[in-house]
Amino acid sequence: MPMHSFEAYLEAGGPSFMPTQVVAVPPLTVEALGGKSARRVVGTLNGYPIRLSLLPQTGGGRYLMINKELCLAAGVQVGQHVQLSLEPDPEPDRVDLPTELAEALEAWPEAEHNFQLLSGAMRRALAQHISTARQAETRARRAVETAERLARGAHPFRKG
Repeated sequence: MPMHSFEAYLEAGGPSFMPTQVVAVPPLTVEALGGKSARRVVGTLNGYPIRLSLLPQTGGGRYLMINKELCLAAGVQVGQHVQLSLEPDPEPDRVDLPTELAEALEAWPEAEHNFQLLSGAMRRALAQHISTARQAETRARRAVETAERLARGAHPFRKG
């Protein structure tokens, strides 16, 4: 499937509990990406590689949530027009694991098994929770705690 390019305005937005930056995806582009069935996309933001989810807007339509780190990496900020090129993600369920989580799951086969039973969104959320810790010790602690909960069959984010 070919890339679909468009220019858009980067604006403040996102869910009320998580203010961030967003880009509305034009309806024709959403249709070209697969319509309502389109969930994840790959492409570029001002030439910087991206891999994101197409999120539903209230009242219809789709948008991309662009976090602070991605804005910095792509050299963009709220109020600017940005150039996007998108295509459907050929591996929508792929999750890039931080090293600490990969090692913890390898050490606990039960945790690895239960991790694979989680939805792609939950696996991505766990990977992000661990990878966004600034200190190596925190990443390692989060990975071990997560793997331990998964090995016990408990919810990966709930203590207990």
